[in-house]
Amino acid sequence: MATTQRYFLELAYDGTKYHGWQVQQNAVSVQELLNKALSTLLRQPIETTGCGRTDTGVHAKEYFAHLDVELPDDDAENANQKFALQGVRGLNALLPHDVAIKNIIPVHPEAHARFDATLRSYEYHIHFEKNPFLNGYSWLLRDRPNLELMNEAATIIMEYSDFSCFSKSNTQVKTNNCKIVKAVWEQTEKGIVFKISADRFLRNMVRAIVGTLLSVGKGEMPPEGIRDIIQSKNRSKAGTSVPACGLYLTEVKYSYLAPPAP
Repeated sequence: MATTQRYFLELAYDGTKYHGWQVQQNAVSVQELLNKALSTLLRQPIETTGCGRTDTGVHAKEYFAHLDVELPDDDAENANQKFALQGVRGLNALLPHDVAIKNIIPVHPEAHARFDATLRSYEYHIHFEKNPFLNGYSWLLRDRPNLELMNEAATIIMEYSDFSCFSKSNTQVKTNNCKIVKAVWEQTEKGIVFKISADRFLRNMVRAIVGTLLSVGKGEMPPEGIRDIIQSKNRSKAGTSVPACGLYLTEVKYSYLAPPAP
């Protein structure tokens, strides 16, 4: 007999070489590598469930996945403690350098990495001068957009909840409603960064929002024009999606997980 224990894995990854998080039939994904490493370490078939999809080339500074592990009844407590304490080192030894396990957290049996997340945050990075050390990790843009106008438009976006205009078509979701609680552009030492937080995101949503806001920043439309785009619920009305290289998932929150100590 065995006891089933559910765990959350906290990880980070450089998405450059991967076709996103989710397992793909003919391409390498982060989830595929993680499932193989876990199955090897634990000597049993393991399937993980992630907190959400990330597209090809998108990075994650913080990502959560859950998994169930069968522990022997006669030594379940020790096996649980051993995996929680030593599993980080074991998994990192099996995974490539661009995928890192940060923490293993025992959770209650119904805990769900995707459905229980209360907040997700992304950043999109842009730089303006050629820099080989930013290649693949930030988008090189030739002309500087107007940050004030883009922030005016970003504030307007937060007034709405239906973001059909920023979603890929034919996605299998019940609703296109999201509650955005933060959307702001900030100046950085090497360029600019867009920061956005919401309870959930649609596929391709952040990259479509960034592309649309850049149209405002370039003077192609006024900030108020964002209202017509959102109200149209038509993806073709919004701006072009920006490249994946500048996008990072930076934070995922759960009500029952304490934030890390400073």
